Amino acid sequence: MKKILVVSLLVLFTLTLAACRRDEEKEHAQGVLEDKILIGNTAVTTGDFGFVGQPFIAGMEAYLSMTNEKGGVFGRDIELVHYSDGFDADTGMTYTQRLFEDDEIFAFVGHFGTPTVAATADYLNLQGIPRVYYGTGTSTVATEEAEGGERASFPVQPVYEFEGEMMLARAKGSFDAEKVGLLYTGDEVGLEIKAGLERLNEELDLEIVSYQVEGDDHGTEALSIVNADVDVVVLGMNQGPAVTAIYALLAQGLTETPVLTSYVCADASFVEFIYGALGAFPIYSNAWVNLFDEDGDFTDAYLEFQEEISKENPEYEANTFAIAGWIAAMVFVEGMYRLEDEIGEDGIVTWEAFIDAMEADIFEYPFGAPIDYRDGKRLGTQIMSLLQMQYDAEEEIGYFDVVEEFQGIDELLD
Repeated sequence: MKKILVVSLLVLFTLTLAACRRDEEKEHAQGVLEDKILIGNTAVTTGDFGFVGQPFIAGMEAYLSMTNEKGGVFGRDIELVHYSDGFDADTGMTYTQRLFEDDEIFAFVGHFGTPTVAATADYLNLQGIPRVYYGTGTSTVATEEAEGGERASFPVQPVYEFEGEMMLARAKGSFDAEKVGLLYTGDEVGLEIKAGLERLNEELDLEIVSYQVEGDDHGTEALSIVNADVDVVVLGMNQGPAVTAIYALLAQGLTETPVLTSYVCADASFVEFIYGALGAFPIYSNAWVNLFDEDGDFTDAYLEFQEEISKENPEYEANTFAIAGWIAAMVFVEGMYRLEDEIGEDGIVTWEAFIDAMEADIFEYPFGAPIDYRDGKRLGTQIMSLLQMQYDAEEEIGYFDVVEEFQGIDELLD
């Protein structure tokens, strides 16, 4: 009997020890390791959109390197696991599943590209894993009352439907337009910008002339817009189609009429693509990132970015996509600092605790308008400025003039 009892006690002790080990493993969320915290994303760094993804990832890496040099968070470094998905939804889904199931990251940070973000939204909502900053404006990630897995989603960039409203508000408030021409693509970007524009027009009741464009030839649609004699032309599309549309408008004889592009075009590299049209008509873009203080000087935050990004790649010191990646990492890290302040360095790092920390108060960061995640709000930035594209032929570089400071839709219409 004694032998049986001893064996039984040993078995009980072994089972208890195993259970304790399992409990210990479950203390922290996945991706929180002894010496590091894993985050991840998929972002296109090759092909036609590689010029967007490469600086974006460099901006993230620069901010994470700076954070880790300062001691990281919870005494751990933050490490980025990244895959390039080629701006393809199926590939993006494959890598998204790999990041969650195999790499076991703690959070997606800078989850990138409209195709991938839209394709993976339901999957990630089901998992409930935190997502901070999307490298897209797809309205898939926006909601006014997030519940369940949606609470783990924290968009920062403006969503395209909101920008569609903002573009029409700009047409009316900034350019006093009564007749607006809209060229849009048949993807999520164009359709959502169009939807937002039409929604606000139920209130404004302007005359809208709109045409969907596709392929590499927008000549017919551009000619129709020119012949319609509109007051403002709005381009609801990504960077590539916008270049095609601008040169189509130029070829069809557009002169002087303002052309308004999405915030995705607010980068000097885009200006260098379209500078040949700048002498014919003014070209503008919305912008959600602020680099200047009240005196018109660069902010300390932007100067810090320039110093740190130069360690990754000096060519990105004025690259807005690199700034976007920097902001993505910044918002996540600030959320982790907020969590660390609440639970202490030795506290338990869980998804739910991180979500609560992000929702606890208005989220402020030095590059744009405050974002309010309280009460389930997941709407991204709601205030934007207006930039006019310029080109310095002597220096062969594109740049922007700030035409209007940050405003919301109500301010524009008032």
